[in-house]
Amino acid sequence: MKDRLEKQLGFIYEIDRVKGIFRKTRLFHTDRFENDAEHSWHICMMALVLQEYANDKIDILKVLKMMLIHDLVEIDTGDTIVYNRTDADVEAEKKAADRIFGMLPGETGREFHDLWTEFETRESAEARFAGALDRLEPLLQNMSRNGEDWRRNGIGYEKVLDVNKRIADGSLLLWDFVRVEIKKHLDNGDFAKS
Repeated sequence: MKDRLEKQLGFIYEIDRVKGIFRKTRLFHTDRFENDAEHSWHICMMALVLQEYANDKIDILKVLKMMLIHDLVEIDTGDTIVYNRTDADVEAEKKAADRIFGMLPGETGREFHDLWTEFETRESAEARFAGALDRLEPLLQNMSRNGEDWRRNGIGYEKVLDVNKRIADGSLLLWDFVRVEIKKHLDNGDFAKS
């Protein structure tokens, strides 16, 4: 029992580091960049509020678990802007998942690793909905700032559409809404020039 508790507490201590991983998008109401812990909390709240828009019936607890653990790998890898993600980034995240979830006792570590893998591969309705919200939140942040971070990072309209069209896999209604909003930002000149 002592060994199990020590592993669990070691994991809890380690994941506190996610609060210091800053993302490439800014918060809605300030110039400060969002950290991964804030992002995870925000998309969990989004899931609770927007779950009625999922394409399929979902287990909301499973969605919340995925969203709380999906960015823990960035403790080792840092944040990579989704528009510039490479195969090397994917491999580094897999290695990080092995290390971080391997800190936990057997069944818990396997559950977390399996949920992380399911989120990454989008192999369930829950993973697709979680992935949709993971994409939606930074889109909303960028739109609230008139594309400031898109321009700063050299991201054009077509790239934003291409990367984010996967929102439709989790929620056609959210994708239909946000696609119209993205087009408004194109018309306003809020993207980097291609």
